[in-house]
Amino acid sequence: MDTDALTPDEFNAAVSSITASFGDPTRRDIYLLVRQRDDGMTAAEVASAVDLHANVARHHLAAAGHLKVIVARPTSGAGRPSKRYSSTQEDIQLAFPVRRDDLLGTLLGRALSRLPHSEAQALAEEVGREYGLALADSIEPGNAHRSLEAAVGAIADALTSYGFQARAEGAAGELRIVSEGCPFGQAAVEHPVLCAIDRGLVSGMLTGLHGERSPRLSGSVPMGDAVCTTDI
Repeated sequence: MDTDALTPDEFNAAVSSITASFGDPTRRDIYLLVRQRDDGMTAAEVASAVDLHANVARHHLAAAGHLKVIVARPTSGAGRPSKRYSSTQEDIQLAFPVRRDDLLGTLLGRALSRLPHSEAQALAEEVGREYGLALADSIEPGNAHRSLEAAVGAIADALTSYGFQARAEGAAGELRIVSEGCPFGQAAVEHPVLCAIDRGLVSGMLTGLHGERSPRLSGSVPMGDAVCTTDI
């Protein structure tokens, strides 16, 4: 997928497709499992491998996207044909190229630094939260909220599409988002107030996809950590 050749609308559509397909952890696991098998898998085989009821496995297989159905007819000519699911082998890049503009990040950081620290933090987080809510609205189908685990997975995928190289970690009650990259680049190191935008983004998307939460930035590159970590 050559994202440099995509228009903004096409890029956003690609991001929405990926987050809709793989925002659910079970669905991601099923896709990765099927992708390892060149000859594909039946719904019964998938159900057994991931400990699900066959009907539930079929639902995930139908909704996963990026899978194709192969209808295999019995060699004897008798009996019902079976369906096998296999990867389309499309060039899916969950880690999109970083869209970085250090100049704009630096200028934004300098503009925020003209305000008192508390006001700058509040403004940066508010802007991030508003944008996060808008992102969640474009990701979430209908009005039904996702489980916390599914929401955090979708948020990590969305952040990755914007250059954060993010991943979800942990289990229920101890979830976190770890980001190994930042689209603000060196500007965030020089102006740590920009990290409040990240926190706002996560807060807004969490509210839109799951419900009101208070994410906390427990580690960041500007504070000397190797990665940025947001506790959910």
